[in-house]
Amino acid sequence: MISLIIRRLFYLVIVLVIITFLTYVVFFAGNPNDLAARFAGRDAGTAEIRDAAIRLGLNHGFWYQYWHYLDGLLHGNFGLDFQNAVPINSELARAIPVTASLVLGAVVLWLLIGIPIGIMSATHPRTLRDRGGTVFALTFLSMPPFVLGLMFLLVFYFYLTQAGITWFPAAGYVAPSQSIGQWADHLILPWLSLALVQAAVYTRLIRGSLLDVLGEDYIRTARAKGLSRRTVVFKHGVRAALTPVITQLGIDVGTLLAGAFVIERVFGLTGLGQLALNAIGNDDLPVVAAVVVLAAVFIVVMNTIVDILYAVLDPRVRLT
Repeated sequence: MISLIIRRLFYLVIVLVIITFLTYVVFFAGNPNDLAARFAGRDAGTAEIRDAAIRLGLNHGFWYQYWHYLDGLLHGNFGLDFQNAVPINSELARAIPVTASLVLGAVVLWLLIGIPIGIMSATHPRTLRDRGGTVFALTFLSMPPFVLGLMFLLVFYFYLTQAGITWFPAAGYVAPSQSIGQWADHLILPWLSLALVQAAVYTRLIRGSLLDVLGEDYIRTARAKGLSRRTVVFKHGVRAALTPVITQLGIDVGTLLAGAFVIERVFGLTGLGQLALNAIGNDDLPVVAAVVVLAAVFIVVMNTIVDILYAVLDPRVRLT
């Protein structure tokens, strides 16, 4: 188990170094004068552009520049925002909690909704309960999150506000340190917009996986030994059926942490997705590069966690 974790961490470091190198090549390894001119501003003169090049370290060779960039990342320094001439760290510090709050809250909801419905459908196949789970899954699989979000805003904000009921705000974000109640109030509709669609995916995923597991020989053997139905299903069946769920969860969480662009746009949340969109519109390369690197870190780290969880759920993985 320890050797597996060490190998996965080693691969994680290699992948992240490759990603940072490719990011640097794509965003910063072009014409140094063009990069310095962007940093200096549109009305900058030759002397100002030269000073900007010196400040950015562009008067050195490629490998020196890349090492300087990588060293900054290792120390948590993502550089300067060209548009506002402020540290990118300060912008990330404002955006990451918003995206993390959105994603982690939605994850909790869709697991609490999707997994129980999937288990119920798998343990009562071809019954009314199973058909109800299928209707739930097909209903929300047919609705993209942004459509669901717009419907929630129309019903729970616009119509209720017209009726004099102000239960939900239209947009914005309140930090939990200011008020837990307002934090949840601002995020409940975005959470549901993401969670209901994802819960439908996980309902189908756990149902199919659990049905396959319950047909295995060792499950029949456990039943023949007289184990209770609950023990067979939850101790032996669900644990094995969770493997594809964890795979999907690692991908989903990593991707959404990289920026839930559409939902953040719909609900006016200033998270990583919105930060990246604004940076692209302003041609602010360092900010876009910072979000790309963070996105890669989130996805690679989540996949590494998934690999380790595999070893916990399935001892055979520890031998690979």
